[in-house]
Amino acid sequence: MGIFTRVRDIISANLNAMLDKAEDPEKLIRLMIKEMEDTLVEIKASCAGAMAAKKKIERDCQTVETRASQWGEKAQLAVDKGREDLAREALMQKRRYTERSTGLQKERAECDALIRQYQDDITQLENKLGTVREKQRLLIQRHIHAQKRKRAQEDLRRLDSSEAFGRFEQFENRIERMEAEADLVNPGPGAERQHSLEEEFARLEGDEEIEKELARLKATVEQKTTAPPQD
Repeated sequence: MGIFTRVRDIISANLNAMLDKAEDPEKLIRLMIKEMEDTLVEIKASCAGAMAAKKKIERDCQTVETRASQWGEKAQLAVDKGREDLAREALMQKRRYTERSTGLQKERAECDALIRQYQDDITQLENKLGTVREKQRLLIQRHIHAQKRKRAQEDLRRLDSSEAFGRFEQFENRIERMEAEADLVNPGPGAERQHSLEEEFARLEGDEEIEKELARLKATVEQKTTAPPQD
């Protein structure tokens, strides 16, 4: 299992824990980015450490190979001088350094593989982090839009209730009562004009009744005057 795979599992577990706690989505995104950034720093530090270790191994390997070569030359010198005993000792030293060189080369190969794994993990995590950062603004906007829609729907549900409409009717009745009170306090020129017209028509109607009554009285008098005397 690669480093990135283990890191991804850790991040996934942490996010699931935060989701279970019903955290704010915006906060979740920020925390996810922060955790990925911290993880990226750790992996880069580990990669840098592995690269430094590789350089040390390479230096050690070069030193060991140089020493093995030197002991080989000494063994040849001892043979040339007829000192097989020294040549044998020199060859033993050469073999020791050669074996050490083989072990260092194996360590360098393992270190190379680890560095490549770190570099692959870094590339994957940087790509993932870039994708999350690109989506962060859109996700936050969607979250804000969803919150506004939720509040709007809640307001609509409250307005649809009979209690809400009852309050509006009470408010409307109160305004109408206030308007009526205002008219009583100050009727205005229009109201005065309407009142004078009503009075004028009332007088006309009254005058007409009086004229009719007066006509009836005159008719009665005329009838009495023109009536022939009775014997």
